[in-house]
Amino acid sequence: MLHTNLGINEKGHLTLGGADVVSLAEKYGTPLMLLDKERVRRNIRMYKKAVEECFGKGSLPLFASKALCFKDIYRLAKEEGIGMDAVSVGELFTAEQAGFDLSLAYFHGNNKTDADIAFAVDHGVGTFVVDNEDELRALQAYLETVGKRQKILLRITPGIDPHTHKAIVTGSVDSKFGSAIETGQAEEITRLALSLKNVDLVGFHCHIGSQIFEIDPFTEAADVMLRYIAYIKAQTGFEAKILNLGGGLGVKYVEGQTELDYAAVIKKMAEAIKLRAAAASTAFPLILLEPGRSLVADAGLTVYTVGSVKTIKGYKSYVSVDGGMPDNPRFALYEAPYTVLLANKAGEKANFPCSVVGRCCESGDILQENVSLPSPKRGDYLAVLCTGAYNYSMASNYNRIPRPAIVWIEKGEDRIAVRRETNEDMIRLEV
Repeated sequence: MLHTNLGINEKGHLTLGGADVVSLAEKYGTPLMLLDKERVRRNIRMYKKAVEECFGKGSLPLFASKALCFKDIYRLAKEEGIGMDAVSVGELFTAEQAGFDLSLAYFHGNNKTDADIAFAVDHGVGTFVVDNEDELRALQAYLETVGKRQKILLRITPGIDPHTHKAIVTGSVDSKFGSAIETGQAEEITRLALSLKNVDLVGFHCHIGSQIFEIDPFTEAADVMLRYIAYIKAQTGFEAKILNLGGGLGVKYVEGQTELDYAAVIKKMAEAIKLRAAAASTAFPLILLEPGRSLVADAGLTVYTVGSVKTIKGYKSYVSVDGGMPDNPRFALYEAPYTVLLANKAGEKANFPCSVVGRCCESGDILQENVSLPSPKRGDYLAVLCTGAYNYSMASNYNRIPRPAIVWIEKGEDRIAVRRETNEDMIRLEV
């Protein structure tokens, strides 16, 4: 199977974390998002152990909230002793309501509004990741008004292209994120931050993109950032205490993709960083990483009920399901690949080529093209694997379709973590 927490039981049904996916679909209805809680916990512990061993005490993984945001995920992060990053007040609020200590939160975003800034400062967010000069001046103004100081990192653009899809590249010079070293703007914003009395610059942040399967882009980014740290120290006397290298390590969605050994990658990153720090005669900073996808993607799957099966003679076949782009827009956005199978026929031969499509009134409502399934019929349960990241968090109500429930699977037990949205929920704010 694609990942080790997947299997096929004696009934020929797909299992996740040992639980029968078909039985859960019958119990809770579809579309349904299932999450293997022990898989998430295992992934968190692996990251935390690797980061602490390779980068030293005080270095920490931060859960990237944009990958999957609901209250229970922050309770788990709190239990396991990791930090979190957020890109909106909504994410911060969700974490706070779950009892997560916002002093361990890092607040991102290229366009924090004045209200965002006020909320984060007032609610005790530990560190701002400041994106640009406008934000820095707005933050200083608010801090001055309320008489507070705020720890910040500056988001720096290292000019690294990891050669992934252009929609998920974030570290090149021409980016909406951060201040570029190449243009001199990184130095300008650093000097500005050092001159402001209410901000406490503690280090720098960079993020080069997502779904990266090679180590070189990360070590190149680390090298550029350490050179920048050394340069700023020489120019200003300021030495960064923290270097946040972001996230972006890839996840295996289909056979043929690499399955990364994240601990081994972190070890190689640490070796390269230590060599560069020594060569630049800079102190080894605390290192933060921001895994999101690689903590939750392989813990999840989405199960649907098959509706119409249509074959256009001489062309192709379509298998329609009761969800689609409202709960998983990633194929529509950037043709994201997924492994698709029939959960109730998981052990049968897949000999029916087709496109799996959703129920929306939109030609682009496609979950996956050119897949093979066992001969499908109405009422079958179709599973899309590895949907723990960027599915529920990107879900919408397009065509007024309610969002699915999320069910935790833990040690053979299942429990609702997010209830299914209803039609009444969707009109609750309307007058």
